Amino acid sequence: MKTGNFRTRRKTLAVAVTAAAALALSACGGSGFSGSEGESAEAEGATDAPITVLIGSSGEAETTSVTEAVDAWASESGMDASVSVASDLPQQLSQGFASGEPADVFYVSTDLFAGYAANGSLEPYGDDLENKDDFYPALQEAFTYEDQLYCAPKDFSTLGLVINNTLWEEAGLSEDDVPTTWEELASVAEQLTTDDVVGLGYGPEFQRLGVFTAQAGGGLVTDGEATVNSPENVEGLTFVQQMMNDGVAAFSSDLGSGWGGEAFGKGQAAMVIEGNWIAGAMSNDFPDVDYQVAELPEGPAGPGTLQFTNCWGIAADSDNIEGAKELVAHLTTAETQLSFAEAFGVMPSLQSAAEDWSTQYPDLAAFIAGGDYAQNLPAQQGASDVLAELNAQLETIKTADIQQLLDTLQTDMESVVADAG
Repeated sequence: MKTGNFRTRRKTLAVAVTAAAALALSACGGSGFSGSEGESAEAEGATDAPITVLIGSSGEAETTSVTEAVDAWASESGMDASVSVASDLPQQLSQGFASGEPADVFYVSTDLFAGYAANGSLEPYGDDLENKDDFYPALQEAFTYEDQLYCAPKDFSTLGLVINNTLWEEAGLSEDDVPTTWEELASVAEQLTTDDVVGLGYGPEFQRLGVFTAQAGGGLVTDGEATVNSPENVEGLTFVQQMMNDGVAAFSSDLGSGWGGEAFGKGQAAMVIEGNWIAGAMSNDFPDVDYQVAELPEGPAGPGTLQFTNCWGIAADSDNIEGAKELVAHLTTAETQLSFAEAFGVMPSLQSAAEDWSTQYPDLAAFIAGGDYAQNLPAQQGASDVLAELNAQLETIKTADIQQLLDTLQTDMESVVADAG
C-alpha cells in the first residue's frame, strides 16, 4: 500500500508461522483457571481422551496458525489434540451434538450461542477462567447466558471509517478534516463526492448502518427489552437516509460491488464503514490503494460502533472437558492471541493485549479502540430472523418512513426477547 503524506505506513498483516509457534510455546505454562497452581492438564483431572478442535477457517493462514498453537500446547502438556476445518460449521456442530459425539472444542458465533447454551450443548466454563475480567465487557456479555459466562471470546472485530488518502487530498482535505461528528462526516462526504465517486459507502445491512443507531444511543435490544422502534434508532437511520438522499452516501450494492471493501478498493467510494478484515482484502486485492483508518465519528449520544466475535465453545458431551478447558486457556492468552493477530488479522479479545496490538499495527489502532464502546447485535434465539427482515426493509431506506419501518419489526423482536426469558 502506498503512503500518504499525512500518515504513517501501515504494517502489513502477514502469516508468520514461526513467530506464532514461538509465542504459543511461551504461553503453555499454568492452567489458566482459578485455583490452579500451574499444574499440568493431566494433574487437573483431564483424561487421556484425545481432544478434537473444529474451526470455521477464513483460509490457510488461520488454519495453520490455530494448528500450530494447538500442536504447541499438545507437545507441552502431553495431551493428544488435533484441528479439523469444517466445510459447514453450524451443520457439523448440529450433527455432532445430535449424535452425542461432538468435537471437544469449536468456534461458536454469537447468533448460534444462545441456542446451544439453552439446549445444553455447551459446557459453561468461562467464569472459571483466571483472565475472565480481562475480556472486554461487551464480549463477555455476548457469551453470557442466564448469568453465566459460557465460553471465552476468541477474538473480535469492530467497524471503523476507512478513508482513501489520494481522493481525500484531491478534495483539498487534510488530517485536521477527519470527521469526529455526524455533521463533519456529512460535510466531508459531500466534498469527496464527484460524478464517479460517492463520498461514503457501506453494505446494505444493519450490520453496517447500526453504527449510527449506536451513536444515537440506540440498539435493537437494550437492557433486556426490545427497542427496535426507539427514537434513537429512528434518529440514527434518518441521518443515513438524509445522506443517501443528498447523494453523498450509497450502498455498495448500488455501486455495483459486493461489499464495502470492494467499492472502496475500486475507487467507487472515497470512504467506507468496514471492519479490520478490510486490511487483508486491500493487501491482497488492491495493494496500490493508499488509505487510513479512523474511529467512527461520534453521534448525539457519543461514540458507537458494532463488534463481531466468536467464542471457544466446549461440548458438554466432551470426553475430556478438563483437558479442553486447559487448551482454551492456552488459546486465549495474550501471547497466543497476538500470534493469531499476526497470522490472520484478528484483534485480541483481552484488554491487556490492546496496547501491544496497537503498537504492532498503529495504522489499524482505530479498530481496537472501538472495543471500549462497541455494541453487540442481539443474539437471542430468533433475533437473526428479525435482523434479516430488517435488512430486507433497509433496502428501501431512501424512500421509507423510518418510524413505520421499525414499528413493523418491534413486535417480532419483543416476541424473541420474551421467548428468551
